[in-house]
Amino acid sequence: MKKRILVAPLNWGIGHATRCIPIINALIEQNFEPVIASDGAALALLKKEFKQVIFIELPAYNVTYSKSKSSFKWRLFRQLPKIKKAILKEHLAIKKIVHDYAIEGIISDNRMGVYCSKIPSVFITHQLNVLSGMTTKLSTSLHDYYLKKFDECWVPDFENTPNLSGKLGHDFTTKLLPIKYIGALSRLEKTLIPSKFDIMVLLSGPEPQRGLLEQKLFKELADYNGNILFIKGKIEGEQRIETKQQFTIYNFMTSADLQTALNSCDLVISRSGYTTVMDLAKLGKKAFFIPTPGQFEQEYIAQNLNKQGIIPSCNQKEFSLKQLDRVKDFTGFDALDCKTNFSDLFKLFLA
Repeated sequence: MKKRILVAPLNWGIGHATRCIPIINALIEQNFEPVIASDGAALALLKKEFKQVIFIELPAYNVTYSKSKSSFKWRLFRQLPKIKKAILKEHLAIKKIVHDYAIEGIISDNRMGVYCSKIPSVFITHQLNVLSGMTTKLSTSLHDYYLKKFDECWVPDFENTPNLSGKLGHDFTTKLLPIKYIGALSRLEKTLIPSKFDIMVLLSGPEPQRGLLEQKLFKELADYNGNILFIKGKIEGEQRIETKQQFTIYNFMTSADLQTALNSCDLVISRSGYTTVMDLAKLGKKAFFIPTPGQFEQEYIAQNLNKQGIIPSCNQKEFSLKQLDRVKDFTGFDALDCKTNFSDLFKLFLA
């Protein structure tokens, strides 16, 4: 019998789900049986990537997000009691899932309630420091409360410099559990193919901000003289493609299509979500980042890369076509060699 390992990414955009794809593939290659648990768009995306896998729907956190940067954080903090109840409900569901499906190990990507004291439980995060401005100490301590319930923490980054997460995944003061740096996780591979698009827009993240940036970019790029591939990042039942002036528009792409598209474009415009950063770094791309307003993590990543002269960025309100003139003054990413030693990591589940 193959050991069943539960893989459960958070449904916050699709980044947590996509970075779990190489982990799920590695489990299959090393003779484990992955069982995938999530909700919403994250679960829908993984169902399109994997066919012969058991899928389980977990209780949704049902977090709502603000349209304005100034109220983004406080709206999240006001929902903490609701989130805490959702985590408890999730944890109770996990107890039953572990029993009913004979689960022998857990890999949770940022789902705080997905652990079980009876079996090895791993938490994946690139945020050992949870930035939230003046409340960073509070948000990090709340994160640590749940983190210490796991057996190991896997950080998808490099332990030493250069690295991608900066102070998010480093410089932590307390070590609550074993921490392993596992390298950048990406489902994509670099290939040498002819350039087809001058710009690729790659959207992701929760509403309403995803939709607001979509509207902004269509407006600002309307006068661009070149080919634009526009991926809305809306996971729907069927893939839809339309052509409008210089735009080729997709509602979403699967991994294979996305890999081809990214390798065939000259410049990527996207959020500075960490999974996107890992993908673009592995492919060695030039990019322009527009962090989600109010998300301190994305704002820090964008500012850090901008400061290093790697990727330019600006806030959402400031973006215009003229901002892209700055790209020529930045290096872009050097292609990373992302090799994770999954055999070593999975030894936890063989004990």
